[in-house]
Amino acid sequence: MIKSRLLAAGVLASALAAVPVVIAVGSERAGPSASDLSLIVGVMNLVQKGYVHPVEADELTKDALKGMLSRLDPHSDYMDEQEFRQSQADIAGKFGGLGIQISQQAGIPKVISPIDGTPAARAGIQPGDLIISINRESTHGMDLEKVVALLRGKPGTSVDLTISRGTQPPFDVKLTRSIIQVQTVNSRLAENGVGYVRVSEFGGDTPKEFRHALDDLKRQSGGKLKGLVLDLRNDPGGLLAAAVDVSSAFLDGGAVVSVRGRSRGDNRTYNAPTNGDILRGTPIVVLINGASASASEIVAGALQDRHRATVIGTQSFGKGSVQTLIPLNGHGALRLTTALYYTPAGRSIQGEGIVPEIVVEAAKDEQVEGAVMTRESGLYGAFTNPGPMGKQRSKRKAEPPTTDRTSYSAPIKAELIGTPHDAQLNAAFSRFDAAGG
Repeated sequence: MIKSRLLAAGVLASALAAVPVVIAVGSERAGPSASDLSLIVGVMNLVQKGYVHPVEADELTKDALKGMLSRLDPHSDYMDEQEFRQSQADIAGKFGGLGIQISQQAGIPKVISPIDGTPAARAGIQPGDLIISINRESTHGMDLEKVVALLRGKPGTSVDLTISRGTQPPFDVKLTRSIIQVQTVNSRLAENGVGYVRVSEFGGDTPKEFRHALDDLKRQSGGKLKGLVLDLRNDPGGLLAAAVDVSSAFLDGGAVVSVRGRSRGDNRTYNAPTNGDILRGTPIVVLINGASASASEIVAGALQDRHRATVIGTQSFGKGSVQTLIPLNGHGALRLTTALYYTPAGRSIQGEGIVPEIVVEAAKDEQVEGAVMTRESGLYGAFTNPGPMGKQRSKRKAEPPTTDRTSYSAPIKAELIGTPHDAQLNAAFSRFDAAGG
């Protein structure tokens, strides 16, 4: 989705593979020239000799790598070894923290969403909140990885945040860290006999949790659900494999998503298994909004293109790029953008996202007051949409984004999602009432 870190489970960039570093000999393009390398080493020497404060060479190397990767696009990055280990803990989904998914806006940490049932959610942290200080230290211009390190810590310890929310004056919140072990799937059977499943993100355990939830719903309904609402609102994404598995639960074979990269060897189509639909004949509604990104867009796009579900809500975020995690043999790892996602119909998700068949905005009193979040197309350096698969190649934007494609209406308050006061969910339920069962 965004250049971001989860303080719960799963790296937001979907990793296709973790592969060792290989230095290619005789590759299609020559590596850096001797003069390029000499320039970098020379500048590092000048900084070490002349900078007003001492700087270690390893710090300069790390910052140079971060600068190199982060300038490519909003989702590529370099992680040092500590950050890499943290990312592995993210995927495992268990560590001491607050349960906040964050990105960065104008150099300030911004909340994507609090994770259900965590200290952040219980404290009323909202999507769109800006974290302007941590323990009285300003976060303006602070590296996102440092923000993560400050927010995490030993369970039972506290952290003081200063929050800016819309037009309200900044206010302080004290939170106590706890073990964050995220349950990514929640479900219930509504009174009208329609099943409701919310996926908050796509982690390693999500497919197992998801199929368990569907089994429970079928059992509660006596084996016949009237319908199913799959809620992917505020879901920032996660693992590609998890998105494919969740989509496959509703599809009998055929494409779920295609990946197209720089070379033919990077191209792949992920298919659902034959006779994979475990709710065959049950109508489905998928709920999305502007904070639905990456893996959640893959699911929504697959079920929409395959005419297996009706998509309701508002246009999704538009993160249609693939990040590959490349370990560097004890020196951290690269998170490198290597390909783009395409829906079964060959549509690129990049910059445009998924457009619902039925647009339903969150009611005004359900929106986070004053919060306006940015879409992928509004991120500096984001790829433009390349058009249908096989027609043209994407280009990286070199200019600031235009204002007409950077934002959408304020997101729904996280604590209202799935409740009786959730107007978008009620609109989804009403689709089944209108159909008469």
